[in-house]
Amino acid sequence: MRRCKSKIIVPLLASLALLSACGQNTETDMDSQLAAVELPNGMTVKEQIEARQGHLKKIGKAFKSISDQLKADSPDLARIQAAAALVPKEAEGMADWFPEGTGSESGVKTDALPVIWKNKSDFNDKVLAMQEAAAGLDTVAQSGDVATIATAFQATGGKCKDCHDKYREDD
Repeated sequence: MRRCKSKIIVPLLASLALLSACGQNTETDMDSQLAAVELPNGMTVKEQIEARQGHLKKIGKAFKSISDQLKADSPDLARIQAAAALVPKEAEGMADWFPEGTGSESGVKTDALPVIWKNKSDFNDKVLAMQEAAAGLDTVAQSGDVATIATAFQATGGKCKDCHDKYREDD
């Protein structure tokens, strides 16, 4: 699979470098061309990063909803359950959201740090741990016990933090 990516990205980078050396391209044009590279999954780099960010924003919004409800005097269990059900659904396939070439080198704004691709196995392990915790949070939320939901919510948030601390640019 690495060979396939190289066949796509390496020639493009070489072409961009040549055009730049000839004075026919600016850095912004190079970034735009890198963002337009088609990945093996059929998406462009820019589309992949935007899709990834969209999923992560939905997860963040669900977490905020759960957090707000858990802080309320009278938590709305239905809102907690709906948000908790959304998290594992949105997190499906998360490890695949980070193919090589979708970091900051693409020219597209992303908080994903380059260390993701240097430590891909560890990153994938952290993603899996988050997905498992999210599934557990959903299961607990459906039970309706607010105290147990709060504990599962903290555990899931901790799994998110584990990854953010190492693989995400500071907020």
